[in-house]
Amino acid sequence: MKAEVLIVGGGIVGLTIARELLNRGYEEIVVIEKEKTLGAHASGRNSGVLHAGVYYTPESLKARSCLRGNQLMKEYCRSKGIPLKETGKVIVAANERDLECLEELFKRAVANGASVEWVSERELSEIEPAAKTTDKAIYVRETSSVDPKKVLKALCEDLETSKKVKVLLGCAFKKLKGSSTAVTSQGEIRFERFINAAGAFSDKVAHIFDLAKNYRLVPFKGIYWKVKADHPLARAIKGHIYPAPDLRYPFLGVHFSKNVYDEVFVGPTAIPAFGREHYGKLRGIDGEAPLILARNAMLFMEDTSFRKMALREPMKYFRPFFYRDAERLVKGLTYDALVPSSKVGIRPQLVDLHQKKLVMDFLVIQDGRSLHVLNPISPAFTASMDLAEKIVSML
Repeated sequence: MKAEVLIVGGGIVGLTIARELLNRGYEEIVVIEKEKTLGAHASGRNSGVLHAGVYYTPESLKARSCLRGNQLMKEYCRSKGIPLKETGKVIVAANERDLECLEELFKRAVANGASVEWVSERELSEIEPAAKTTDKAIYVRETSSVDPKKVLKALCEDLETSKKVKVLLGCAFKKLKGSSTAVTSQGEIRFERFINAAGAFSDKVAHIFDLAKNYRLVPFKGIYWKVKADHPLARAIKGHIYPAPDLRYPFLGVHFSKNVYDEVFVGPTAIPAFGREHYGKLRGIDGEAPLILARNAMLFMEDTSFRKMALREPMKYFRPFFYRDAERLVKGLTYDALVPSSKVGIRPQLVDLHQKKLVMDFLVIQDGRSLHVLNPISPAFTASMDLAEKIVSML
């Protein structure tokens, strides 16, 4: 088999890049995905929230891609009849210290072009009756919810209908043969261009090309609980209630989100995991666990704040500690309102081993005929369509 462009990874980044290539006239595009279904990992396990560019450092790739990506994704969902809930979100302050964080978020949001406004406690009660804050909160109008798996399905159908794109499921990239042949679990594929959109394995694929050797992945597990459907809080929450985050890290904290099917999920955590697909208590831990543990240990020793987070987050496995984190955000949360959820995801966070710190932005590396999308973490789903345009322009 041959391809004008071979894309490794059939998640949201890989599929939107294939779509953009098709829009620009490429005619032999092959997307390979190691799983037998779409959305088996981050692209199908995320919260479905379309972010609005509030959190990201101005001029970063995240900041430049998020808001327009939000708009493009909403347009796509409307055109395809994909469920879309445009409720906005509020970011609240649990205490006086959090107000400083909200001030910084507001500055970033304005710089990034997001539609945000300050709201008083009275105004907050009209937007989100269940939310509680200290003095004031931020209201973000453009935050919305979608069904991620339906987006992936629609994109795949569009690509395959064109007859110019092949999406091969159950096809894993194994190694590189020469400079222009990929060895896969379904045979060899000769390519003119190679795009690495392998998500949680993007660092490993880049290493095969002898690139990004100073970067390694550290996985974090995000677990969720649900608010019981018959609990008053499930009806009171209109959209999304987020805390003021620690801006030193790319985690937004446990929050409340109502999805397009009116289910209210609470989460996710950011628990250090021991495998790139460590979804269960033990399931997903493999031979790489000692190396991942070593990377966590390096961050633990070098970064005081990471150390505090690494000690605090695992406690959220236990309901009392999770409840304590969640009840800061809303009024009317009772202990029995939270029920276990099967929803769990892995955040494939990139670490710079030279600088010994987490990489905060998306990272795109091009070398010759290959291009590698590294650190495709939140808001990658939101930003994907705009990010795809930028990546294809690099070709």
